[in-house]
Amino acid sequence: MLTRLLRLLPGATPTEQVVVVTGASSGIGEATALRAAGDGHHVVLVARRAEVLEEVAVRCREAGAASAEVAAVDVADDDAVAAMVARVRERHGRIDAVLHCAGVVSYGRVEDTTADDFAQVVSTNLLGTASVARHVVPVFREQERGDLIIVGSLLGHIAVPEMTPYVVSKWGVRALARQLVIENVDKPHVHITHVAPGSVDTPIYDSALDDAGGVNAPPPPTISPERVARVVLDQLGGRGLRSGEVQTAYLNYGVMAAFKLAPRSYDHLIGPLFDVVSRKRGA
Repeated sequence: MLTRLLRLLPGATPTEQVVVVTGASSGIGEATALRAAGDGHHVVLVARRAEVLEEVAVRCREAGAASAEVAAVDVADDDAVAAMVARVRERHGRIDAVLHCAGVVSYGRVEDTTADDFAQVVSTNLLGTASVARHVVPVFREQERGDLIIVGSLLGHIAVPEMTPYVVSKWGVRALARQLVIENVDKPHVHITHVAPGSVDTPIYDSALDDAGGVNAPPPPTISPERVARVVLDQLGGRGLRSGEVQTAYLNYGVMAAFKLAPRSYDHLIGPLFDVVSRKRGA
């Protein structure tokens, strides 16, 4: 009874939270879901591949999740996102946190990237994030509490060659997150956080859309998806900065400083460097 009463208080955070994780079928999303499960939360796993999500759900239950359910949804499908949010709320009576990790990568110069590939990256990464926010934020505002944690990228702060759709989408995601902070400043227990990983060793590179020709690899030094997941979960309850911006590694700040303070040098060096560490042509 006491726990139920505490849940009704504005700003109250239940011990067992209802946590929606997008992109939960692999990489950062999978690691985030498993960490949330290990903390004993109810997890709702969102991605396009139902069969893979079912496997992750089994692992989440084994890790200690209060419950684990699957929602085969493409975040770029606004109607499907709306229906998923409604189902979760109907089943659990609330949504405490949405950890948005879904994303797709593409490679290729602007003139070589097909219109379909460009649209797919922007649709999934940016418009998908907007769809999630559009349907989740009103729930949080009505509840007077909730966490929307958006996994963006260091590439939302800088530029690199041959990844224009991804970079454009991640700059947009960062701008969207900042807009959401401003628009919800009147709700002190509604928290919007943008987490920006640098290079993460995940399968996203293996499934990248590639219009350039080559073998893709995360540029060193890399961090693990589990490290990003730890940073993401650490933001629950608004423990991150009120500005809503969190980096996953100190190295990010050095790269961002070079991009801003020495742009001419950065522009001349980043192409050859990126080609060596991340693009293995003809492999």
